[in-house]
Amino acid sequence: MAVSKRPLSPHLQIYKPQLTSVLSITHRGTGIFLSIGFLLLPCWLLAVASGAEAYGTWLAQLDTWYGKILFYAWVFALYYHLCNGIRHLGWDLGLGLDLKTTYATGYVMLAASLVLTLVTIL
Repeated sequence: MAVSKRPLSPHLQIYKPQLTSVLSITHRGTGIFLSIGFLLLPCWLLAVASGAEAYGTWLAQLDTWYGKILFYAWVFALYYHLCNGIRHLGWDLGLGLDLKTTYATGYVMLAASLVLTLVTIL
């Protein structure tokens, strides 16, 4: 039997990134980021329960440049994951599975995530 130099299965380096694959990978990443962010919820609750000084320290950290970036990124991840989850629910119902609708809903989902994030921040 001849030995082939080709890979046994298609690899990520062979394929050109497509909107659907990028959105899928980003959906997984935002899920992980949200999980990590939710670990800070007990820290916030402890700061609230510990009194005004501890809560003030928490707010001071949130008011720094890195605190704002992390918070804004977390808010975007929340809306992205929510909007993409709704899109996936439509797919589970058999809606929008053709390629044209998949791309259209992908762009709508991205726009909705950005608009919701901006509305929340402002």
